[in-house]
Amino acid sequence: MKKFILCLLFFLFSTNQTQAYQIIHNATAFLGPFNASDASFKYDITPQSYLIQTNIKTNNVFGALYPFAAEYKTTGNINHNKFITTSYKSNSKSRFNTRSKEMFYDNNGKPIYRMSNKNSSNQKKVEILPPPDNIHTTDLQTVLAEMIVQYTNMNFCKARLHVFDGKKNFDIVFNDEGKETLSPNEYSPYEGTAAKCSFYADDLGQNHDDLIFQITPDNPFYVWILKDKKSNRPFIAKLEKPSTILGKLTVYTQNIEIKD
Repeated sequence: MKKFILCLLFFLFSTNQTQAYQIIHNATAFLGPFNASDASFKYDITPQSYLIQTNIKTNNVFGALYPFAAEYKTTGNINHNKFITTSYKSNSKSRFNTRSKEMFYDNNGKPIYRMSNKNSSNQKKVEILPPPDNIHTTDLQTVLAEMIVQYTNMNFCKARLHVFDGKKNFDIVFNDEGKETLSPNEYSPYEGTAAKCSFYADDLGQNHDDLIFQITPDNPFYVWILKDKKSNRPFIAKLEKPSTILGKLTVYTQNIEIKD
């Protein structure tokens, strides 16, 4: 479920001209027939650093069937267009389990070890031995920060970014899908001509058995990006995955908060 939540919230290159700003998305998600969860997604970007924080909680009937709440937080530095992860922490609680994880990195943003805990048991330390070809890899949420900065500066999504999550190597592939008109509805007030992008996971032929690799070129996530009329900052207005085991997944941004 954790990887699914990261993919859900995944909707959401650097240059020295990047100005400091913060955007908070507050969203609601529909999964098949269920209004399944509420989420907040914050990114705080400066020319030298970034912070990505996601909070999610299932609700309504889906929340009764599958109670789940989680927080994910990544911080890092931006140095000469290179994104360097400095910390990653996650905490989650389901019906039967409470979990936490913290990743520790060296000065180059490479993971060294992780500490994890399940149901208040003793902390478990696992040394991480990155494969030799991951010189330019990074973690999943840092890839998200890279894409946010790229789109803010250059107004396009197309990219292939390599990820090493401490266990697996894979690519996240972004593509531009043209423009579409969004209309307001009872779940989101946002409207206008949106840039439409897609993304999927490429397991690089390693046949990973993980939910994230069900995001394929034939069944990707689609993202609609609008620009805030006041600040001209891009934000995620809508996210959709046409097919999941429970039906279509659609995420609507209900409101945003922007601070420059």
